[in-house]
Amino acid sequence: MTAFEWVSDETGHAYDDAMRFLKGGDAVLIDLRGNGGGSSEAVQYLASHFLKAGTLEITFQHAGREPVQTRVLDHLPAGRMIGKPLYVLIDQGAASAAESFAYDVQQFKLGKLVGASTAGAANTNEFVPIAPGFMLSVSTGRPVHPISKANWEGTGVAPDVATPPSQALDQAHALALRALAAAHPAPQIQADYDWALPEVEARLRPATVSAATVTAAPGAYGKYVVTAEKDGLWLARPGHPLWPEPRRIKPLTNDGLFAVEGVDSLRVGVKPNALELWWKGEPTPRLLNRN
Repeated sequence: MTAFEWVSDETGHAYDDAMRFLKGGDAVLIDLRGNGGGSSEAVQYLASHFLKAGTLEITFQHAGREPVQTRVLDHLPAGRMIGKPLYVLIDQGAASAAESFAYDVQQFKLGKLVGASTAGAANTNEFVPIAPGFMLSVSTGRPVHPISKANWEGTGVAPDVATPPSQALDQAHALALRALAAAHPAPQIQADYDWALPEVEARLRPATVSAATVTAAPGAYGKYVVTAEKDGLWLARPGHPLWPEPRRIKPLTNDGLFAVEGVDSLRVGVKPNALELWWKGEPTPRLLNRN
């Protein structure tokens, strides 16, 4: 989300479409990195999907005015996602309304914040003209959260899992996969999460394959051929109609497990004088000895 815009019902329709899509997933990841904020109505609409109807979300206090309470909406066309694992990505560029949603997630314990502390811009301000040609920004109001009885002005919202913002998406994805695998009782579903995790972890901590492995790997293994190029190892299956060109294989682990570029259902284990083909859904690899 690049901003918390709210334009009459049009924005609500966009949120509804997004929420219907996210509702079908096992976990929800919302990226607020670089989101400078926007409208409190948009925050209310988004937060309402993760909270019970009628919950006091925040109170706005302004000098000389009665406090204004914002509560969780009763009706949501896409329904609620209470209890669904939620991960929100934040950084120093997340400010104002973006921080308000992140603060809700943290204070109501709706999920985990991943990344770096936010900007720390909570209070509202008004501009006052100063002769002969200046404008003075004066803080005139502040949000007060019902849980903390405070806000994030000046301090920002701290992440639950601190990580470089550039890696926050992969970190949140890895956290979600580990948690889902641990919580789901069905072995086949667990296997799906376990299959996805190594590739995400490899982006967080790139694997290093030994020079000896790279040097020894090239050769023919059954119908497959491994070659070494300047950019790494490549796998080919000559004569196969669905595999006309060699595909680069990328290291996932330091012990020689590789992902095949463009083929998500196959992993390759490079062993001395042998190749292991790990097909998704199969409990054991197919072993191909060097020809």
